[in-house]
Amino acid sequence: MTTKNSARTTTSTWTGVVPVDDTELAVTDSGGSGVPVVYLNGQFATQGYWRRVLAELGPGFRHITYDERARGKSKRSADYSFETAVRDVDAVLAARGVERPLVVGWSYGAFVAAHWTSRNPDRALGAVMVDGAQPYDWLDEAMEQRIRKLFKRLSWVMPLARPTGLAPRMSAEQMAETNIELGQVARERALGPVLDGITVPARYVLASGTSFGSRGDEQERLRVALGAVTARNPNIEISAKVASNHGAILRKDSRAIADAVREIAALDRAGR
Repeated sequence: MTTKNSARTTTSTWTGVVPVDDTELAVTDSGGSGVPVVYLNGQFATQGYWRRVLAELGPGFRHITYDERARGKSKRSADYSFETAVRDVDAVLAARGVERPLVVGWSYGAFVAAHWTSRNPDRALGAVMVDGAQPYDWLDEAMEQRIRKLFKRLSWVMPLARPTGLAPRMSAEQMAETNIELGQVARERALGPVLDGITVPARYVLASGTSFGSRGDEQERLRVALGAVTARNPNIEISAKVASNHGAILRKDSRAIADAVREIAALDRAGR
């Protein structure tokens, strides 16, 4: 059985691994004939972080979650680059037979969602970016050093947290490098054209306050930068700004995220 959105509709939940390059990604597919939604995690988070959003949306959608390389139950890799994270979306979609998903990304995953959506205008149903993918030049030499020092200080506790799934199976240096690369990806001259190239409905759900590692009003300055994005591209709107901070938004404001997903799904149905 096939639908407009998926090449293969599954009738029950599937949990397994998807081999890609030198690793294997742990994937869960709820199955069903609803709109397929693929969820893209925060930088060091796991697919379990989405459970309240999935519960809020319910069985009317087909939910596909997965752990990125060396996160959760996925295997280690020699490549943790941002480009690899974007390519892994295609690997998961191909393995599950999904042709046209709605992508939802939080934090780091929001950047992945923005890039994937911009590069795949004919395949993306739409995108929801949750407190991420804001174009802002926050990375300089001082910030780079701050990031390296932070992860070096945390290096002793990471092995203790890994068995619980709360930390990736990456070295402190690897974690710092992925964070620094994200700062490069976030630069206005790099991310601005990506967002300008989105031609399908896209919605932001923004948090308030700070996040781990940020200081003062750093996070709010990032969020304000979205005003120029929405002014340039009518496909992109801010769906909600909620009271939760960056780390708690999936848990405390799952309804706002689910509402943004429903809005885009409804726009797709209305446009058929």
